Amino acid sequence: MLTSAQEKLNQLIDEMEKVILGKRDVLQLTVTAFLAGGHVLFEDIPGVGKTMMVKTLAKAVHGTFSRVQFTPDLLPSDILGISVYNTASQTFEFHSGPVFTTILLADEINRTTPRTQAALLEAMSENHVTIDNHTYPLDEHFFVLATQNPIEYEGTYPLPEAQLDRFLFRLHIGYPEFSDELDLLLNNQQNKLASVRQLLTSQELTEMKRLVNEIYVDPQIARYALQLVHATRNHAGVALGVSPRGAVSFLQAAKAYAFVNGRTFVTPDDLQQILPATFGHRLLLKNRNSSAESVQGILEQIIKRVPVPVRR
Repeated sequence: MLTSAQEKLNQLIDEMEKVILGKRDVLQLTVTAFLAGGHVLFEDIPGVGKTMMVKTLAKAVHGTFSRVQFTPDLLPSDILGISVYNTASQTFEFHSGPVFTTILLADEINRTTPRTQAALLEAMSENHVTIDNHTYPLDEHFFVLATQNPIEYEGTYPLPEAQLDRFLFRLHIGYPEFSDELDLLLNNQQNKLASVRQLLTSQELTEMKRLVNEIYVDPQIARYALQLVHATRNHAGVALGVSPRGAVSFLQAAKAYAFVNGRTFVTPDDLQQILPATFGHRLLLKNRNSSAESVQGILEQIIKRVPVPVRR
């Protein structure tokens, strides 16, 4: 079963790479988050392919896709939905919002107010929403891919730590290599998007998530993961380290990453590979004016300082 699942995942990533050129590592981590049941925050400048990547994933996976452009005047009901009074039946009818989908693209999430940002919080953590004392379940594979521009801060509302913690990964696509960008200029990516095949059904995705939960984690590996987490809490430059919820997410993501790479067990390298994407947005530095390079430097120090377990 693992071999056939691995083949399907490779086909999925290959299909996405037809549209998003030269970013296989980012695509792999995005699929990892999907299988781990997490959500992804893309922090990048405009025009590097964030929206195109989300559309490609949505087309390659069975399910529905919704996009919300976050603006300062967006209301929670614009995302979740609203109850409307039906005069004929004299009852309130619930009209669902775009959050009732499989894959939700929350574009420029930091451009809306904290009240509207918080509307996504219950959906992201509980997989349901409560409106007018009624609870409505979301799609079992509900997956949020949010974007924000890290350069332009005017008129934005930074996400609070509690909401950042709900994102499994924070990823950066970045500029393409010269050869990939030349290919982009010479070929119409919209045509490539139209040719993307649907490769994963909902049933296959459910089975893959079950297999991810069965990935073996040696007690030494779990201990190593927790040592990496504790190293963030004890670092001289960090005011607030990774939370226990972040630690649980870290190990679950490592299991999904091992699965995507065709293994039935987690290795120390899996933890090191996903650490920057998992820890970077969960750290609050003592110097709040520190740059992303400072966070990256701290994470590199942690990886070097914590001894890797050796099997005896």
